[in-house]
Amino acid sequence: MPMNLDAVGASTGPTRIAWTETDALLYALGVGAGQEDALGELAYTTENTAGVRQRVLPTFGAVLAQFRAPADGSPRPELDIGTYDPAQLVHAEEAVTLARPIPAAGTMDVTTTLAGIYDKGSGALVVSDTVGRLPGDPPDSPTLLVRSSLFIRGEGGFGIPGPKQPWGTPDRRPDMALEVGTRADQALLYRLSGDRNPLHTDPKFAARAGFTRPILHGMCTFGVVGRRLLSALGDDDPELFVSISGRFSQPVYPGDKLSIVVWSDGPEARFRVLGPEGWVVLDRGTFVTRPR
Repeated sequence: MPMNLDAVGASTGPTRIAWTETDALLYALGVGAGQEDALGELAYTTENTAGVRQRVLPTFGAVLAQFRAPADGSPRPELDIGTYDPAQLVHAEEAVTLARPIPAAGTMDVTTTLAGIYDKGSGALVVSDTVGRLPGDPPDSPTLLVRSSLFIRGEGGFGIPGPKQPWGTPDRRPDMALEVGTRADQALLYRLSGDRNPLHTDPKFAARAGFTRPILHGMCTFGVVGRRLLSALGDDDPELFVSISGRFSQPVYPGDKLSIVVWSDGPEARFRVLGPEGWVVLDRGTFVTRPR
């Protein structure tokens, strides 16, 4: 089942998407906002609290880039990356960059380009870039940039190596360690933001993919971690957010408690996320904020 290498460089869009205040609220709940303190994150979880303006978690940009349907109700166009067994697909890496905060509701024109298909030996790494423009964005400054990488097991062997991506941590102990939890029903709630992959809910499908039970969406873990880092490093202020990126290295299961170790150097921090047994589940993390 070969990858379609000829599709590299192809684009879909621009496609006009739309979202509502409810979509932004549902995403925030799906990545854990309000779970530890129901009144602690009302700017993300309510739209009508007196004296509190609704705000949007920056990682919601990944949902807009990949899962929102066109505003006119038509099917969302997809890149033709080839044929493969969907049970062998897992999320590999994600990066979200914002030039400005995402509004609580609105429209956006998104264009997705297939940046590359790379041979990783045991599988293929499929990399796509999405640009999202709000009405009124300057031509050279789109609001949203998302790079998403998917790993398809068993589809390697075609001989196109990927680019080197240097990453490292300072030669010192982490500057902080943060804790964040997930709930047993986390995947059931997160999927309502658009990612209905049965890998995260169907035990038989998960078993076909080699897992003992459904795993948490990688992008849910990404949102949970991004939310915690924004609170710790960005004063819980989306205006200060610039970007977040990371590589998914091990599965997270709904209900897992996560530890985030952070090395902070001014506006740029590097981080790793550890699962309950101490293994790294999200690696090569970066989190960048604007100077205060």
